[in-house]
Amino acid sequence: MALNLVSETEIVNRKKVFSDRERTNILKRGEQKLILFLLQKVPSFISPNGMTAIGMIGSFIVFSAFILAIFYGRAYLLIGIFGLAVNWFGDSLDGRLAYFRETPRKWYGFALDIMMDWLSIILIGLGYYFYASIDFKVFGFLFVVFYGWSMIISLLRYKIIGNYKIDSGNLGPTELRVIISLILVLEVFIEGSISYLAIAITILLFIINSIDSVKLLKAGDLRDREEKRS
Repeated sequence: MALNLVSETEIVNRKKVFSDRERTNILKRGEQKLILFLLQKVPSFISPNGMTAIGMIGSFIVFSAFILAIFYGRAYLLIGIFGLAVNWFGDSLDGRLAYFRETPRKWYGFALDIMMDWLSIILIGLGYYFYASIDFKVFGFLFVVFYGWSMIISLLRYKIIGNYKIDSGNLGPTELRVIISLILVLEVFIEGSISYLAIAITILLFIINSIDSVKLLKAGDLRDREEKRS
């Protein structure tokens, strides 16, 4: 009986906390369970805005890891993994905390989340830009551009079909953080590998965004047809 009660409570909390967005990423189930657990542990004096600030601190840590690696050695890139974890913690729990406490500010939170995500990805891309050799710096720029493209697609999708989705198929921001963490680890052991992996992740983002852009245009065309018929 107690187990059923816990299960029902978790279902209610899940619906309440994640009601404003659809998630399709590979790590969705485990990630949501972890978020629900952590939300109950966040001290009352930490606000959703405070969580947003923590997420930004994580991005600064990643940026700092790249700078430290330039001057003191590649091993400092491992600090970036901690930074990505901090970024995930703040970025994943800020809006969810507001919904968990039943104090959401839907449009304010939506705007703040988009702006902070953009600033975070600029910091990470800039860190790579400074670290990379001159022949590969352009991929730091392209990474930021293509990630920004994916954000624009999410916003346009929300406008056209009313569905706010931050994932592209099975990949989302969490999976991207995991991929970047693996790239940092590999670079520590194999110098220069980050440059070629940056090319790969940039190409991957380009392909995903191209596919999503085609789907978005089809959705826009469908909505135009429906509005003409109505």
